[in-house]
Amino acid sequence: MSNVRRISLIKPTIHTDFHIDFDWWSKNDRDWRVYLHSNLCPEHREAFAGVDFEEQVDWVDQDTAEVQRVDGLQHVLITHCAKQPEFINPHSTLVDATFRIFLANGNTPLNSLELGERLGRPAMTILRTFSGSRVYKGLRPCLE
Repeated sequence: MSNVRRISLIKPTIHTDFHIDFDWWSKNDRDWRVYLHSNLCPEHREAFAGVDFEEQVDWVDQDTAEVQRVDGLQHVLITHCAKQPEFINPHSTLVDATFRIFLANGNTPLNSLELGERLGRPAMTILRTFSGSRVYKGLRPCLE
């Protein structure tokens, strides 16, 4: 069987939801935990230096009560670091700030308009950045 890359024929719009596609990281042989570690707050960066975050933990969505298995590092980011006032910095790049928004909201999909409101940036800029052929840090449209 040949390794054919599938291309979506659906063009995202400003109403298309986006999310972090964690499968993208593994399929592209990227160690996403290194990037997640860089997003820890100073307290946890120091507290968890050298700790292996391969362990999966149960995380309960407060709105839906849905239980999900998540990476331990992701859990620390979502439950503590993402709740810190300085977690989403207005001086961050668009890609980093968007990634942090999805970490902070438990990776609940958002469209370009919603992201634009939260980031104070134009929805069309967000759409053009994340709907092209290049994938930034696993930020992709939810086309399924």
